[in-house]
Amino acid sequence: MSETLFTKIMAGEIPSDILYEDEHCIAIRDINPQAPVHVLLIPRQVIPRLVDAQLEDQALLGHLLQTAGKVATQLGIGDTFRLVVNNGEGAGQTVFHLHLHIMGGQGFDEGRLAR
Repeated sequence: MSETLFTKIMAGEIPSDILYEDEHCIAIRDINPQAPVHVLLIPRQVIPRLVDAQLEDQALLGHLLQTAGKVATQLGIGDTFRLVVNNGEGAGQTVFHLHLHIMGGQGFDEGRLAR
């Protein structure tokens, strides 16, 4: 497995606020939040970018989407949240380990959350 910032967090080498974990993924608070609630959902398996996912990753990707809803509900934003995946540096991806941004906690018409 390639080492990334996220694999170091999962290994306990870097402290983080883990809000959820199961055998496939973890959810942590973003250290640079762009919304009142901003959580990263990270698969334990390293997939550098979404476009690098393979057919055999289908079940994991589905699990991430289902877990995003579960985590959003746990955080009290289950009725209204945004799910973002940045794919590549040009799209703002800074850690090349696939992760989903779960953002919410305010109305989307207020313009704070990236579209």
